[in-house]
Amino acid sequence: MELNFSGIIVGLATFLIIGCFHPIVIRAEYHFGRKCWWVFLVAGLLFTVGSFFIENLVGSTITGVLAFSCFWSILELFEQEKRVEKGWFPANPKKAGATSGVFLRKSEQYRKKGADSHRERIIQVSDDGEGGDPGKS
Repeated sequence: MELNFSGIIVGLATFLIIGCFHPIVIRAEYHFGRKCWWVFLVAGLLFTVGSFFIENLVGSTITGVLAFSCFWSILELFEQEKRVEKGWFPANPKKAGATSGVFLRKSEQYRKKGADSHRERIIQVSDDGEGGDPGKS
């Protein structure tokens, strides 16, 4: 019986590729914003074409995984921008343009909204007689 390691190699490579692309997308959005999406598109197309010409099945498969990881990163780049808006990730204050200021203001709004809704819940409980407003003494 001969063991076939191809599946394990492709699985491990896929795991590592996905793990590497996550911080790449975060840093790309931080430094360049979503305007660098075309870099992932070009890289994905190059890896796709390269995958057609690689004769080794494992090598071709891993190159295909790289291609579609690049394509998926385009979507994640736009999603990352939304995460920054929500304040889940830091905005780059040095980024050119007004977008980083907008993101910072929006993240402050989200935090303030969360604090206000918490305060409203405390006040609602105090109206029932089961709590108090810590802001009022």
